[in-house]
Amino acid sequence: MTSSVPPATVLTWFGSAERVLPWRDADLTGWHILISEIMLQQTPAARVIEPWTRWVQRWPVPSAMAAESAGEVVRAWGKLGYPRRAMRLHECARVLADEYDDVVPSDVDTLLSLPGIGDYTARAVACFAYGQSVPVVDVNVRRVIARAVHGKQHPGNPGRRDLADAEALFPRSADGSPAPETPRFSAGLMELGALVCTAREARCGECPLEPTCEWVRLGRPEHDGPPRRVQKFEGTDRQARGRLLDVLRGTTGPVERAALDLAWERDPGQRARALDSLLVDGLVEVTDDGLFCLAGEA
Repeated sequence: MTSSVPPATVLTWFGSAERVLPWRDADLTGWHILISEIMLQQTPAARVIEPWTRWVQRWPVPSAMAAESAGEVVRAWGKLGYPRRAMRLHECARVLADEYDDVVPSDVDTLLSLPGIGDYTARAVACFAYGQSVPVVDVNVRRVIARAVHGKQHPGNPGRRDLADAEALFPRSADGSPAPETPRFSAGLMELGALVCTAREARCGECPLEPTCEWVRLGRPEHDGPPRRVQKFEGTDRQARGRLLDVLRGTTGPVERAALDLAWERDPGQRARALDSLLVDGLVEVTDDGLFCLAGEA
């Protein structure tokens, strides 16, 4: 299996192709890395650079964020999408400030016990913030492994096998243990999927793994599973939710229902459904006098 993804090949390629991204600086804390990983979920790196830079300057430690209301953190989240991530990060900041002396833990299991921290994020922080040799598998890594190792154009459903596949590719020391450069190898594999072995286009002529890639060897067969769904945004409940949140983010106090009604006029039923979901998620609250505001600002 490892022959299809030679670690030295990935590391050499990454040495020349690595993007300059601010969260890759060597002197960052686990908190800084945690913020980047939360922001990068389902969001391209280019969109994250500016807000991440603002956030680590504004909230350099968890207690600084914990001192703000959840609504203010959601307001600062801006247009990154999936704003529940911001609210959960605010919850996490409170726990880190109260129980961990403002330090993000390095242990995967401890990280998993924190609010809003899932399996991928816990492993990414342990790997990229603390240099631990744990498998880190995002959609880009899954795609590279699907093609280079399993000969599939697109990966199947996520599963525990993904971690085993990634760990099997680790560079090894003479005693068989993961080599010190394993975290950098994991970052390189991720970068390869983000820049070259992409979902939209497999640029095999630019890929360092082309000579050993199983998918190329098989003649680049087409995907043999169900058609891949393309997620739309225009006209969805998600877009309606975003428009309603835009109104509340743009104000410093509660607003009347009429202000929200103007934000999404195309479908009153959809607007009501979107507002209800924001209330259920806790992103929006209702004041005692029936006005609407962001979480924690009632």
